[in-house]
Amino acid sequence: MPVEVGQIVEGKITGITKFGAFVELPGGVTGLVHISEVADSFVKDVNDFLKENDMVKVKVIGISEDGKISLSIRKLKESSRDRRAKEKDNLSFEDKLAKFMKDSEERLLDIRRSHEAKRGSYGRKRALY
Repeated sequence: MPVEVGQIVEGKITGITKFGAFVELPGGVTGLVHISEVADSFVKDVNDFLKENDMVKVKVIGISEDGKISLSIRKLKESSRDRRAKEKDNLSFEDKLAKFMKDSEERLLDIRRSHEAKRGSYGRKRALY
């Protein structure tokens, strides 16, 4: 069964690196949960959150042209939280403000990443030799 973007699947963690965790999905394909997609909080070490051979539910957030599959545990939790929020539909002002601030920060971070990717190496400070 081929995976598609937006799909939620369960897989087995087959390897952990300093930049994320590899997850074997149904059909024998492997995807990567980047360290930034492991949890809502800051993740210094992936091993603090995940262990090899753990079964995890992940959301497919991207498939590159060369077949690399990007996965997220964080976005899966966000979508379940969003569903619960819609069910309640009577959030307090503080809850609404907190959600707005989090969404704004994520959008700004995405814009910064995009801008830095376009700048290439010219925008970075260079070491003086």
